[in-house]
Amino acid sequence: MTDTPPMTPGTFGWNELVTDDTEACEAFFTQLTGWTTDTNPMEDGGVYTFFKQGDRPVGGMMSMQSLGLKDVPSHWMAYLTVEDVDAACARCRELGGRIVMEPMDVPGIGRFAIIADPSDAALGLAQYFSS
Repeated sequence: MTDTPPMTPGTFGWNELVTDDTEACEAFFTQLTGWTTDTNPMEDGGVYTFFKQGDRPVGGMMSMQSLGLKDVPSHWMAYLTVEDVDAACARCRELGGRIVMEPMDVPGIGRFAIIADPSDAALGLAQYFSS
């Protein structure tokens, strides 16, 4: 990546599409928005696609198969930037939310988790590593 997502805590810094048809979605969104793409291999053997506006990454996409998801519709996930993903997950639990995906590191990028609020609406949390 030539630029990083916004890293200000309390702001949305990343959007990610998880789909069962990455080829169709890549064609759709590049034609709809004028975005270009850049693909990178993932450790699990899958492929991560960055959507880019010029040289700036504006979102990403991966296949549902690479995450082992079944019976989940394709969806966009917004990621809220936080200072500390683990602390935010602990606070989420205190406030009556739940952790959908426990915090995990993405090498060279940051630490991520997915939570659900008391109404069960999901939201990603992102803590970016300093470069």
